[in-house]
Amino acid sequence: MESFSESYKAAGVDITAGYKSVELMKRHVARTNIPGVVSGIGGFGGLFAPDFKGMQEPVLVSGTDGVGTKIKLAFLLDKHDTIGIDAVAMCVNDIICCGAKPLFFLDYIAIGKNIPEKVASIVEGIAEGCVQSGCALIGGETAEHPGLMPEDEYDVAGFSVGLADKPKMIDGSKLKAGDVLLGLRSSGVHSNGFSLVRKIFGINEETVHNTYPELDKPLGEALLTPTKIYVKPILALMEQVEVKAVSHITGGGFYENIPRMLKGGLSAKITKSAIPVLPIFTLMQRVGGISEHDMFNTFNMGVGMVVAVAKEEADKALEILKANGEDAVVLGEVIEGSEGVVFA
Repeated sequence: MESFSESYKAAGVDITAGYKSVELMKRHVARTNIPGVVSGIGGFGGLFAPDFKGMQEPVLVSGTDGVGTKIKLAFLLDKHDTIGIDAVAMCVNDIICCGAKPLFFLDYIAIGKNIPEKVASIVEGIAEGCVQSGCALIGGETAEHPGLMPEDEYDVAGFSVGLADKPKMIDGSKLKAGDVLLGLRSSGVHSNGFSLVRKIFGINEETVHNTYPELDKPLGEALLTPTKIYVKPILALMEQVEVKAVSHITGGGFYENIPRMLKGGLSAKITKSAIPVLPIFTLMQRVGGISEHDMFNTFNMGVGMVVAVAKEEADKALEILKANGEDAVVLGEVIEGSEGVVFA
């Protein structure tokens, strides 16, 4: 007998819509299959068999996150196929900071009303993020929440598990004064600080379509640009250069995140003129009257990832990153001191 509950549907949960969502998303999930995937979606658990060959001391590294209030832009623009990239990016960009290769990802979608095509579109973005980071989407959950959230709204979160060999993990222990800090460019605001972004621009159904001389597309489209995923370039860099420390520049900007890669007695000296500040940040500072300190304490300002390498390997590192699609810049250097971040 086919599973169907008239009473449950009357209460706001359509089981058959859930089944249709799963069918529609299967082709997107299939794109993410990599060696190690044991089962398809639909079971009670996602199965993955990691390959530990050649590793001295395998360590599993996990990260979890959502996309915050950036999701409001997806609602206003009725565009749902990129927000999933952000969900994946916020997790995998974190675990790559210690040198872990992402293995798999699971998502959680809470939605007011399950519209199968919308859910499949969200999962399409999640799958794209997994493809970009080389990991598998092995499971997830879509939960219909009538009465808890509006029918046309949803939230997306997830987590990723990666694998690292403990002796090769990046932990900042080898950092020393004189090491060079490289900045990998961001694609935009990424997925942080959107409560402030929405306040600055008064984001609503009308203002998302505003245009500004600084932007090459309407405001909403510019803000919805997906978070850049840095996994593959960082892994490629690790193969040829000793990467001493990595910092993912998320909420808290430069002042909060860069010190997380530093050990006691060391600080980061950043050359302000070297920062590839994107037009969206200049625009936000102008429109919102935001202080420079608050901008650097909230946003990535054009740098999504900071990598520390020895001075003598800096040029080689830049070449490797460029060969892997990253036009990185020299941001500054590691110095002695306890200031955290200083600008020159």
